[in-house]
Amino acid sequence: MHCTPRPTLWSTQNRLSFTHSNCIIYSLPTISSSLSTLLSLTLTLTLTMEGYNNKTLLFLLLAISFSFTLSSTITTNTETQTQTLSIRSLPNPSSTLSEESLSIPESEDSLSLQLHHIDTLSSSDKTPQQLFHLRLQRDAARVESFATALNKTRPHRSATGFSSSIVSGLSQGSGEYFTRIGVGTPARYVFMVLDTGSDVVWLQCSPCRKCYSQADPVFDPTKSRSYAGIPCGAPLCRRLDTAGCNTKTKVCQYQVSYGDGSFTFGDFSTETLTFRKTRVARVALGCGHDNEGLFVGAAGLLGLGRGRLSFPVQTGRRFNQKFSYCLVDRSATSKPSSVVFGDSAVSRTARFTPLLKNPKLDTFYYVGLLGISVGGAPVRGVSASLFKLDTAGNGGVIIDSGTSVTRLTRPAYIALRDAFRLGATHLKKAPEFSLFDTCFDLSGLTEVKVPTLVLHFQGADVSLPAQNYLIPVDNSGSFCFAFAGTMSGLSIIGNIQQQGFRVSYDLASSRVGFAPKGCEWWELGSTLSLSSVFWSLLSIIIMSFLFLCF
Repeated sequence: MHCTPRPTLWSTQNRLSFTHSNCIIYSLPTISSSLSTLLSLTLTLTLTMEGYNNKTLLFLLLAISFSFTLSSTITTNTETQTQTLSIRSLPNPSSTLSEESLSIPESEDSLSLQLHHIDTLSSSDKTPQQLFHLRLQRDAARVESFATALNKTRPHRSATGFSSSIVSGLSQGSGEYFTRIGVGTPARYVFMVLDTGSDVVWLQCSPCRKCYSQADPVFDPTKSRSYAGIPCGAPLCRRLDTAGCNTKTKVCQYQVSYGDGSFTFGDFSTETLTFRKTRVARVALGCGHDNEGLFVGAAGLLGLGRGRLSFPVQTGRRFNQKFSYCLVDRSATSKPSSVVFGDSAVSRTARFTPLLKNPKLDTFYYVGLLGISVGGAPVRGVSASLFKLDTAGNGGVIIDSGTSVTRLTRPAYIALRDAFRLGATHLKKAPEFSLFDTCFDLSGLTEVKVPTLVLHFQGADVSLPAQNYLIPVDNSGSFCFAFAGTMSGLSIIGNIQQQGFRVSYDLASSRVGFAPKGCEWWELGSTLSLSSVFWSLLSIIIMSFLFLCF
């Protein structure tokens, strides 16, 4: 019987079928709307051409077989989507710091640095469990300091000096990552914390009226040829939210206070900073002569916030207001965490979301979070309204390098936690631990299946690896869901959830991007996504098939 080729899409049965009158020839699961369209057009063109031969049909069958193979990885279904979590213990940081340089190319308009976790400065006499407890304590202090910063009004400048201190978002005790930077001429290398929750660059200076203990000798500005105090009436001095003036030396003075009571006070100056082989001159920084509080080991801080005095903004012309970092899982020792400044910092494979502005405080990096999916399904009760940044500067979501555990507004967290528990009923429950209320006993196991978790930002869906949300809390096999609720309106995406991603901050375009598996330098701008490879291969097959037909 002769049949007229007639492709038919049976959308009600979620199947793509091709019929000769009433005879089904092929029946494919619907892979995706775009893929179905391409296959439909190709098969229709083929079957309506006269004189197709066995060779043509063989190639057609190969194309269909290829489509079936790929459909197994991209077809959606009603079952809970899972991924594998490998069981590991708490990391045991090395007490020695590697001075090996990164293999990231440098130029005049780009630089790169290796990052170390703060635990390596205080790990010599502490167990992994003690270090983890200290990390959670710092985390709590930092989150509280953010709330303090947002509830404070900006102080007014006083003609006689400081009427009150400004409050930064940083609780210095929770500055989690640091690097080695040369200060002055000749350069004297010190450890400095890098932090996206603070703007002012500062370090301890002699003479010290009161200084905390640091790993390196305190910087002496009198021994640097490039050090220069900033005059009281200079434009740089006026950039400070509050500024004092030393009446004897006529040098501008700064003071920064933190939510936990820590503060730094001293002369505001310019100095040359050296990053490996790259020298950056005339960086405005605070030379602190009185520094008190929860400061741990490092000599000072390199502020990476959005404010006018942060390092990325100050060096905007040279590095185009772009930087990125990749924080590795601290249990992984194969590659270091790193930070990159300049155009090379932005990965071409990153998925970007716009940065939002808070009229109340310009330091933090606000983004729009629209929802969260667990196991492939949107979490009910988690909507964009729970994360909205209002016109008064309340609420919102920030990306922060110094907060470890992601905090979500309480209603959003409860909905997310309950959805994850529902997808993890096969895991043995364990008692609550510290701020974590969802824990599991995975002792004796080498790996487990856990529900997938995706953060849906405006314009960017970020799928988290399993180790970014189910983490070890001891060495006995206890793992906890690494999210927490907060009564504050501010939600914070912490560094545990950012691990393994190249997080790119493009201040010039007011956006932040996430590139998975971004901790290798060659992956900056060179990695092809799975979808790109898929569509490229499919295009080759279709074009080859049409060539054979004609």
